[in-house]
Amino acid sequence: MKSIFKTLAIALTLAFTAVSCSSDNDNGSGSRDVKYEITGNYKGKLGATYMESGNAGQNVDVTTLPWTKEFKASGDTTGAGITVSGNGGAENETITVKIYVGGKVVKETTAKATSDGIIIAIPGTYIF
Repeated sequence: MKSIFKTLAIALTLAFTAVSCSSDNDNGSGSRDVKYEITGNYKGKLGATYMESGNAGQNVDVTTLPWTKEFKASGDTTGAGITVSGNGGAENETITVKIYVGGKVVKETTAKATSDGIIIAIPGTYIF
């Protein structure tokens, strides 16, 4: 089941990256300091798939909330994006996923677990 969620997360991240072609650079700073943040009360197992410097995709098990990942994106990095999914939680538990660039929130979404305890949050992709 875990590999299904990771495969789904990777596929969704790639799909959202492909359709997010317009420039979202509204922070004006030109900063490449990126921070991903996951908060909430979800008690099930969570996994995150995110883009890191150089457009490298990374998978990680999120074992505690809040969770953060920070890095400085290299010049060849085209954007920042994260997908979070999980199972084993309780209905209506939530997570909020944020992408910060230059210290400002550029993408954000909140997701709620289904009656089966499944949760998926995709804030979108920020293009530099």
